[in-house]
Amino acid sequence: MVIRLIDGLNEFVGRIVAVIAVIFAAIIIYDVIMRYVFEEPTRWAFDVTKQLFGFYFVMLGGYALRHGSHVHVDILTERMSGIGLRIVELAGYVIFFFPFAWVFLTRSWEFAMRSWSQGETTYGAIQMPVYPLKMAMCVAAGLLLLQGVAEVLKIILGHREART
Repeated sequence: MVIRLIDGLNEFVGRIVAVIAVIFAAIIIYDVIMRYVFEEPTRWAFDVTKQLFGFYFVMLGGYALRHGSHVHVDILTERMSGIGLRIVELAGYVIFFFPFAWVFLTRSWEFAMRSWSQGETTYGAIQMPVYPLKMAMCVAAGLLLLQGVAEVLKIILGHREART
């Protein structure tokens, strides 16, 4: 139940966020056409696409972990199977993943709250608020941490699909 809920949440977020790629691609195409065809570059497109790409990139961490799309160091595990593989994977989550995810969550929270309290904006052609992107980092860290919990539960319960 918990695994399905976390997997479903990251799947939902991943599919919604994937639409952002279409939006920032459309903005880039619009800007290129305005710049080179009509010789009227936009003042806002670069800043908007930079923030959208940052949002897109950071928000897909949990989705990528859910689908096994993160880089794996298979030097130890490529020839392992069964209980040995499960122990090594669990140790990897406990020693490396959870401490990283916790630091990412706590530091991004502090980062976002400081940005919010200062009313931080970009320094580009238009001044866009920065704190929504920094808050997205915190949300992304939470989603990544949750997905890590789901992956550990899958290892413990033996519900993981074989990696390819």
